[in-house]
Amino acid sequence: MIAIIGAGRMGEALLAGILNTGHDPADVLVTEARRERAEELRERYGVASVPAARAAARADTLVLAIKPQDMVAALNEIAASLPADRLVISVAAGITTTVLEKHLAAETAVVRAMPNTPALVGQGMTALAAGTHASEEHLARAEALLRPVGEVLRVPERHMDAVTALSGSGPAYFYLVAEAMIEAGVLMGLPRPTAERLVAQTAVGSAAMLRDSGEHPALLREAVTSPGGTTAAALRELERRGLRSALTDAVEAARRRSRELSEG
Repeated sequence: MIAIIGAGRMGEALLAGILNTGHDPADVLVTEARRERAEELRERYGVASVPAARAAARADTLVLAIKPQDMVAALNEIAASLPADRLVISVAAGITTTVLEKHLAAETAVVRAMPNTPALVGQGMTALAAGTHASEEHLARAEALLRPVGEVLRVPERHMDAVTALSGSGPAYFYLVAEAMIEAGVLMGLPRPTAERLVAQTAVGSAAMLRDSGEHPALLREAVTSPGGTTAAALRELERRGLRSALTDAVEAARRRSRELSEG
């Protein structure tokens, strides 16, 4: 049995992915304090909503899809009910496996996961890191659970703050660029729906080429850039305005904040 503690957007995305792989709704529990939200999930997916302690006692795998600031309280709530032979998967940014293990029974298997919001449309990127007591079998179970919402990659935990900064927060960087491009199109006279459609499909196609071509992004960029052409003019302006350094500084700021969260 699988239990998802926290039924926000990411929790629901994981729930939908789990059920889409053929899991019986009777074998999936959710914990949601808001009665109307719990009823909504029951009607939509056919799953039962139970208190966190009861979910911890019944489930073989427990997914903690809650906010980082609420994690310690949630761990304290479930610790007494959670048998030590269970697998606990956390998708909370910045919460280390050390913190998780500290609040659970000795030798509990813990896996730290960092998904991103494209998981909501089945196109997420999730990185996994094993805790002290997580075996290969535990990691394989975590991968199988998270793969329905996108790609899954194992990394050493020391890299998780960088992962959080790059792919966890990364969609927001792309959305900001898309927003700016759409506004530029509107400024030049395009109807907003036209600009939105142009930018969205350009982003989708560019991402697909980056993922599937095997080419370095610099080579893909050069293929679009004719000497003396429109793209070259645009890229020169972006370089002049310091786009590269701004993005590097932004990702580093996100990594620092992830470390701060992990330190409490």
